[in-house]
Amino acid sequence: MSRRRPRPAWQVADFFALEREAEVYLAAVDACLAVPAVARRLGVRPQATAENARAALLAEANVEQAVAPCRATQERFRALLERSERQRRRLDYLRDRTHPLTVVLCAVTVLALGVGVFSSWPTALAAAAAPSLTAVVIWRHQVWRMHVLLNLREWTLRPRASLLDRRTAWAAAAWSRDLQEHGVRPLTELVVEALLGEDHDSLLLADNFHGLRSPRNPRYVVESLAARSLRRKIAQLESGGTIAVSGSRGAGKSTLLETCAGEAGFAVVVQAPATYSPYDFLLSLYVRTCESYLVHQGHVPPAFLRLSPFRRVARRLLPALRKGFTLLAFGLAAGSLVVLGLAASVRSLTTRQWPIVRAWTEDLRRRAVDVVVDIWEGERIGAAVLVVVVGVLLWSLRGWKQWRAVRTYARITLVVAGLGLIVAVFFSLPADDDLRTLAGRAVGKVGVRDLFLLAVPLVGLVNLLSEQSWEIRGRLLLSLRRRRPAGWALFVTGLALLFTMPLTRALAADPENPLRLTVALLGLLLIKTATWSPANPIPPLVTTCRDELFRLQTVQTASSAVTAGPPQLLATQTTSLSTVPPNFPELVSDFRMLLQEIAVEQHRQERRVVIAIDEVDRLGSDTAALAFLGEIKAILGVPHVHYLISVAEDVGASFVRRGLPHRGVTDSSLDDIVHVLPCTLEESEEILERRASGLSEPYKALTHALSGGVPRDLIRYGLRLDEIETKTRFVELNDIAGQLILEELSDTLAGFRTLLGKQRWTARTGTILVAFRNVMDHLRPACPCGSTELRWALEHVAFHDLGGHLGEEAAAEVSDEARELLDEASAYALFSLTLLDIFGRGDFARRRDEAAARGPAGALDLLGRARQELEVSPYSARHLMGSIRSAWQLPEGPTAGPRVTVPMPRDADCPRHPRVSV
Repeated sequence: MSRRRPRPAWQVADFFALEREAEVYLAAVDACLAVPAVARRLGVRPQATAENARAALLAEANVEQAVAPCRATQERFRALLERSERQRRRLDYLRDRTHPLTVVLCAVTVLALGVGVFSSWPTALAAAAAPSLTAVVIWRHQVWRMHVLLNLREWTLRPRASLLDRRTAWAAAAWSRDLQEHGVRPLTELVVEALLGEDHDSLLLADNFHGLRSPRNPRYVVESLAARSLRRKIAQLESGGTIAVSGSRGAGKSTLLETCAGEAGFAVVVQAPATYSPYDFLLSLYVRTCESYLVHQGHVPPAFLRLSPFRRVARRLLPALRKGFTLLAFGLAAGSLVVLGLAASVRSLTTRQWPIVRAWTEDLRRRAVDVVVDIWEGERIGAAVLVVVVGVLLWSLRGWKQWRAVRTYARITLVVAGLGLIVAVFFSLPADDDLRTLAGRAVGKVGVRDLFLLAVPLVGLVNLLSEQSWEIRGRLLLSLRRRRPAGWALFVTGLALLFTMPLTRALAADPENPLRLTVALLGLLLIKTATWSPANPIPPLVTTCRDELFRLQTVQTASSAVTAGPPQLLATQTTSLSTVPPNFPELVSDFRMLLQEIAVEQHRQERRVVIAIDEVDRLGSDTAALAFLGEIKAILGVPHVHYLISVAEDVGASFVRRGLPHRGVTDSSLDDIVHVLPCTLEESEEILERRASGLSEPYKALTHALSGGVPRDLIRYGLRLDEIETKTRFVELNDIAGQLILEELSDTLAGFRTLLGKQRWTARTGTILVAFRNVMDHLRPACPCGSTELRWALEHVAFHDLGGHLGEEAAAEVSDEARELLDEASAYALFSLTLLDIFGRGDFARRRDEAAARGPAGALDLLGRARQELEVSPYSARHLMGSIRSAWQLPEGPTAGPRVTVPMPRDADCPRHPRVSV
């Protein structure tokens, strides 16, 4: 980017061949400066103003740099612009040399000729005579002839000029888009960064924080190493298994379980209760599984716990009544039309054929009755023996397994018979003498109109079938109507037009057509009877889940009464039966059986079943978590079912060290384990970039260091950045980092002081609490620029042994638990002081590069590891922070020298920033 002296906006035209090009460039500059991501950066520092940025973008070298990537679109726009200018100049030249009278004469001539064309020949001759004579006179005069030619030339050039102007406008828009995307926009970012200064990344100018405000939104989830590892382990356990997801609280275990459950074919996610009973937990999981399967299959779980009996009955009857009313209304209308059309034909057929059918039926009935009577009277011994054998065979066939095959063959027979009837109807048409004669007479009279009428329905039919996949999905007719509305319109219109032809009307009026139609309908009825099935058959598993829900959530009672005795004396006996809730072993067995059936169904469809049990680490201790795993072990190990259980780190450690020195419950309960580790700096940056785009690197490193790479805390500190910026209007890193670190330190020390207050103190050791109170009083204003007294107070807590200055006798009175809390608070104060020294000073970029050049201890990722180490041991964390401070060349001791007590708190506001309440 050039740093030459900028030139005024009106001088930009000197850099372009045409003034219109300069206008397009200026418009592109203004559009790029108005982009929210750029406009947000303007005005945050004195030199970074919109006027300075616009002046820099109009400098000669910067204009050349911005236009260079867009030469092709510029040349196209320039060529069209030059052509348009030449066309416009020609039109102006022709317009200046025409006479208005010629325009009037030409218009009158054209109007007269138009009137003559639509009038009788005398009127036409009179209307054309005067204009013709006038035209001859004008044409013979040289000057008038020139005016007429110029007018005609102008009229022909005007539409061409309009089209050329439109093409030029399109080319200008294309060049403007090209400039904004590839030329001016990248240069604008460089110009704004240069105006902001070398440390421009230290400004908090994120585009938005929408992703941080929706922490559970799957749209912002970033795939981690643990997610990829879990997918591999699930793929390896094809026949099912139990996988534990181990990690600290907030590491993303719940998000990982929900993501894997969302990718499965059928999944159930449940939360482990803080205080649990194995029976209650399994009962809840059983009910949740049944309800989830009903929803998965598109059914509504029964709501008998919330609805009254009347509403339950209405809820079941109303859909059936609505469907029955629809069928009745359309069925009556359609049946009436069919009966009306076929009544005469069926009545005629019955009149002719009924005597023969009745005689044959009567003869058959008489013979059958004679045979039955003879067998009953003992006159046909052989027939009687045959009847007995048939009866025995019929009883033995009650459990025959081939009845389903017989039903299949019967259906095939009905379908073949129906198709045969339909085909016979079509083959009967050529066999009709009347139809052959009529068709022979009409063949020679077919004209162009008839061919057109025949082509219309054929075109519509081809349009319908051209892009049809021929897969049976739902109702084929409805899908065709939705996919090809134009084809259906042509087909129906063509059929309607065919009935305007005499031949079509004659063919439709054949007397045998009602009989043919009756046979065709009979064939369709046979096919429909063979292929009929319930509209929405309820799967057996859905019925099973409903029954199980009713059994698990209700108490069923049945009663019967018997009344006996004479009318004067009535005796009543009543019996009542009530179901017993299933016990724990029965509940386990039934749940495993149901889950296995669901898993087999999903496995056939090549889908996975996942049961995710979250929040097991809420049970309080590893002993309670291990006991919980031991109790639910009975439901694990279902084939083709993957159990995912989130556990704490100590339970995961128990599985890792299995067999050393003895085996525990995790060995037999878990098949594998996935450790969800805290994020690295790169992973934290990816999460923040997804959730808060535009957040610069120093703020990502700051939130990563404070959170230790734990995603939940990372999102929380990202929201704190937005909160501080909104509350204080700070945009500089040193201000925002100081505010955030001091607020966090104040809250943490307040928590330590609360824990210390629960310890036993004496008059000599109580000065430690006084020191904590003074430090918190220093932090209460939470001024980001700090003060000398505040730094001395933090150094006193971070570098001194808080109990060391009490003397040996007083120090011995401090309990071990209290001393451990003091060491933890001192280590966290040192960590906060380190972050203040790194992020709370200016020139961050230079110091970061210098620290990274001194060795691995200067890497920003090490700050997050130091925060993680604080959770392990304050002593190892101090060792790591000593290396970090050495790489960043920070003081390794108090800058004010040894001090015995914490200095008194401030009582005045900071001159740079107003007092802000923590």
